Amino acid sequence: MPAVDVRAVTVVDDALRAELLACWVDVSNAGGAVGFVPPVGVEDVAPVLDRLLEGVTCGRTVLCVLTVDGETAGFAALVGSPSPLRRHWGAVLRVQVHPSRQGGGLGRALMEGVHRIAADRGWEFVSLTARGGTGVDGFYRRLGYAEVGRLPGAIRVAAGDDRDEILLFRKL
Repeated sequence: MPAVDVRAVTVVDDALRAELLACWVDVSNAGGAVGFVPPVGVEDVAPVLDRLLEGVTCGRTVLCVLTVDGETAGFAALVGSPSPLRRHWGAVLRVQVHPSRQGGGLGRALMEGVHRIAADRGWEFVSLTARGGTGVDGFYRRLGYAEVGRLPGAIRVAAGDDRDEILLFRKL
């Protein structure tokens, strides 16, 4: 049985950055709803990854890295609110498991790790958004998330193909 771990990462070296970038490109090109529409290359994803990593460097974002037998298999980001009125909430972004690792429960393992890391930070709730038409909202519902709203047609994946942005939340 493989060793599966999700850890909070606050320092990203060049090797981990390269692994995250390769994962994000592969997930996007496999049809994953993580901010892009295929086809994408590293030149498309790298600037967005670097902005995410700037948040990690300054401490406003926590990177949750999924490993299987010590190898990076996926990741997600947790972002807290700067508002003193919302410090008990966090947002989950960019949830992804590499396509070669999907189908074995690693998405659930990643999200359980994300929830543990968020709770360890004192957060009581997490929210996330999902792209309509992908079915991924069902995955999140099975993890205890509830839909609290939709922005109709907020995501344009192609001309004539607008999708709802689904807002979900979960109490930790």
